[in-house]
Amino acid sequence: MSAQKPRTVPGEVAWPGRRLEVAEPLRLDCGALLGPFTIAYQTYGTLNAERSNAILACHALTGDQFLAEPHPITGKPGWWASLAGPGKVLDTDRYFIICVNVLGGCMGTSGPKEINPATGEPWGLSFPVITIADIVRAQKLVIDHLGIETLFCVIGGSMGGMQVLQWAATYPERVFAAVPIACAARHSAQNIAFHEVGRQAIMADPDWCGGAYLTKGRRPARGLAVARMAAHITYLSERALHRKFGRNLQNRQAVTYGFDADFQVESYLRHQGIAFVDRFDANSYLYITRACDYFDLAAEHGGVLANAFRGTKTRFCCISFTSDWLYPTAENRAIVHALNAAAANVSFVEIETDKGHDAFLLDEPEFFATLRGFLGGCAERRGLAAR
Repeated sequence: MSAQKPRTVPGEVAWPGRRLEVAEPLRLDCGALLGPFTIAYQTYGTLNAERSNAILACHALTGDQFLAEPHPITGKPGWWASLAGPGKVLDTDRYFIICVNVLGGCMGTSGPKEINPATGEPWGLSFPVITIADIVRAQKLVIDHLGIETLFCVIGGSMGGMQVLQWAATYPERVFAAVPIACAARHSAQNIAFHEVGRQAIMADPDWCGGAYLTKGRRPARGLAVARMAAHITYLSERALHRKFGRNLQNRQAVTYGFDADFQVESYLRHQGIAFVDRFDANSYLYITRACDYFDLAAEHGGVLANAFRGTKTRFCCISFTSDWLYPTAENRAIVHALNAAAANVSFVEIETDKGHDAFLLDEPEFFATLRGFLGGCAERRGLAAR
């Protein structure tokens, strides 16, 4: 391998899935050294003898490593269970799928929820601030640990798409194909604003306790639920909200002239908020949204996005959705223009749908067909025979 494997503590923890214990400190963009630390990940399918069939699937903001199996906390199907599995688009009979819980996360990878080995208490706000580039560096340690020289593909939507772009820019020789979906090369002022609303909701909750709620046996559930409610609105389109709920009342014949959930959409958002706090950590939400806000790939390359991809041999397929107003097509098209300027091999597809940003997580036939065609073509060039 061209990259040295990280020194690891012997053995991998069985729950929740696979873990890599890294002893070598990782230098973060903020200047801090993080180490030792843990990276949790899941794999699906079998790595072939040539180690050439690995796909790294990067999860979005509130996702995790359980993309193709029931979630260990909620019991719900994995976030890409419709896409990944035997015979599916991400065919686990053909590909070896890897999904890593991001640095700063709350499903086994080191983050503010985990124990700081120096103090024996949860990190809380003493955990260093992270970036998308830091997240990718941590993922690379897993790829090195698995002995994979070149990833067949790196794929992801939303914040996952940011990771895809960071991988392609930082480690182009390690990425044969890249599929950034419904994302942007930098976070817009509007998206930073939405994230700040969510963070302020969490920090305004009296149970947040300045970030030290775990040591006090408390949890800012109300603030985190409101943050989730606000964010969830951005994942849907106005048309999808109207089609699903309209102005329909929730289990009543008339309005109550009060502040209960009179409308179905209110009840839906409250349910989303309550369900979210059962599986996600409030401080992780602060850290991961901040990592998104700091993402600006062009700024890392002299202010010119095309410079991030100069000389790349990676094959790209960029995908957007017509009704996505969180990461609109214009943002995705800017990535394509930069790739064209860098003479990269790139295709671009805008999917017609009214499902909004969340379309990349839903059953969208044209989206599935696009991915199947692109991956199939790349597999032929890579010499990956279908089983």
